[in-house]
Amino acid sequence: MTLAIIVHGGAKTITDDKVAANNAGCTAAVEAGWAVLISGGSAAEAVEAAIRVLETDQTFNASLGATLNSDGEVELDAAIMEGSLSWGAVAAVQGIRHPISVARKVMDDKPRLLVARGAERFSADSGAEMCKKENLITNEQWQEWKEDQKVIDRPNTVGCVALDASGILAAGTSTGGTTKQQQGRVGDTALVGSGLYADNKFGGCSTTGDGESIIPVVLAKTAVDFLSGDRHPEEAAQMAIDTLVSKVEGEAGCILIDRQGRVGWAYNSSHMACAYMTEGQDKVAVFTKK
Repeated sequence: MTLAIIVHGGAKTITDDKVAANNAGCTAAVEAGWAVLISGGSAAEAVEAAIRVLETDQTFNASLGATLNSDGEVELDAAIMEGSLSWGAVAAVQGIRHPISVARKVMDDKPRLLVARGAERFSADSGAEMCKKENLITNEQWQEWKEDQKVIDRPNTVGCVALDASGILAAGTSTGGTTKQQQGRVGDTALVGSGLYADNKFGGCSTTGDGESIIPVVLAKTAVDFLSGDRHPEEAAQMAIDTLVSKVEGEAGCILIDRQGRVGWAYNSSHMACAYMTEGQDKVAVFTKK
């Protein structure tokens, strides 16, 4: 079985001074996930490892470095799904360093979406890495919130899709939401079918962008459905974005891997941070724009 992994750091505008950081972060995430895959690890383990890297990188909108909500606080959503249709998700949580790991703990316990204080209690009881909620606020995000600065390098969701040696697919997403979002707002990231989807018969997808646009078109499931008939993931990804554009307003992107290990990605924003690795490559392929 062909091994493959692809990550995204968000569909957004990436200014010239942020290109190197986006490339470095996405490359490091792929390398972490790839190390899991080539050592015989599962797709879910690879997805978790890759997203944990992005959650510790202030370049991206996930955990440390996440955007601040209307109350000036970091509120996080994350989800993971395996191709067996097992899944787990958390939303509107605070003080959790790696929400993707908590989402995986939820999945391993039983499929469900846990939110807010209940999810935080589950995290603590499960031995997750907890911290003071203020510890996840970076100076850059605090200044933008306090001074009501216009955000040029618009942060967005991170995600990953992987295919392991057993032919199992997994997809994951993690986000801090949108700048100054209403406290308690939950976007597409934690919603199976919208922010992520994985089915071993077809493929896996992780999305990024405007949640209120992604949710009504069920973007991740739509993209995976377009893989039918042996359609290449590159074409399926573009068809999914075209579908979104034809029905709603908003920016979005998606990454795909099919059951053969082929990768694809598409977006309608100015840029999209993306990197991938498949067997036959001698190094990670990384981009901020096609």
